[in-house]
Amino acid sequence: MARILDGVTIAAAIKQEVAEEVLALGAVGIRPGLAAVLVGNVAASEIYVRNKVRICGEVGIYSDLIKLPETATTAELLELVASLNARDEIDGILVQLPLPAQVDVKTVLDSILAAKDVDGLHPVNAGLLQAGRTALAPCTPAGVIEILRRSEIPMAGQHAVVVGRSDLVGKPAAMLLLHQNATVTICHSKTHDLSAITRQADILVAAIGRAGFITPDMVKPGATIIDVGINRISDPAEFARFFAGNAKREAAFAKNGSTLVGDVDPKAFEVAGAYTPVPGGVGLLTTAMLMANTVRAAKMRRGL
Repeated sequence: MARILDGVTIAAAIKQEVAEEVLALGAVGIRPGLAAVLVGNVAASEIYVRNKVRICGEVGIYSDLIKLPETATTAELLELVASLNARDEIDGILVQLPLPAQVDVKTVLDSILAAKDVDGLHPVNAGLLQAGRTALAPCTPAGVIEILRRSEIPMAGQHAVVVGRSDLVGKPAAMLLLHQNATVTICHSKTHDLSAITRQADILVAAIGRAGFITPDMVKPGATIIDVGINRISDPAEFARFFAGNAKREAAFAKNGSTLVGDVDPKAFEVAGAYTPVPGGVGLLTTAMLMANTVRAAKMRRGL
């Protein structure tokens, strides 16, 4: 039976370590601070941001939640970011995505000081990451590495295949794995004979944003699967495709009308040697690593 890589336990351990670091910084008069910017009324975004603010409180990080209306313009967001850049008590700035259609997302994200870019999306941080220098790395890929490291899954010398090439997950995950001395292949929607490549993976990272995209025939027996995807499904036929016969899931689906599935078909986990579940896997690490990045930014800004 495949080993479950428990994101709940690993995220809790990271948050405890962050809380201890915050306590130590407090002893020398420093309290890390995170500003979260929420634009509009996207329900999922509101839940994500509230969760981040709540965890800030749990670990002792100062948080400032700033809400703007759905009609906010690029100019208004740039003005807000400039003010946050200038606030010394703010070490990290998070602009929750997605933003409304009228906002130039890249311009806004690029306006965040690289030193306060706790999402790791600024071109300066991307360049530092590629060069293998000290940088604020995107939270989800950093969480992937922590899951592998803390689960004692070897990375050096292993063939890691990353399915997905986004700036937020795929590319930085590949770079971080490369820095761990893995041999890395990046695949995407235009890759020819994708299954032939994924079947070579000792470590398979699925980050393509499509429910159940990785099927059992695409997995090397005994491989470690890191499922980054979080997809909500509500269609009964699609649910049956993934979870038919799973009494616990069926009861929850009947009650809630939806459920979460990753980018990996759950049947593929039967082929694996180890895997991250959805929910309970990588998603929990994203917020934990945001807290870790905020503390890291606070220390780096002060030369600690």
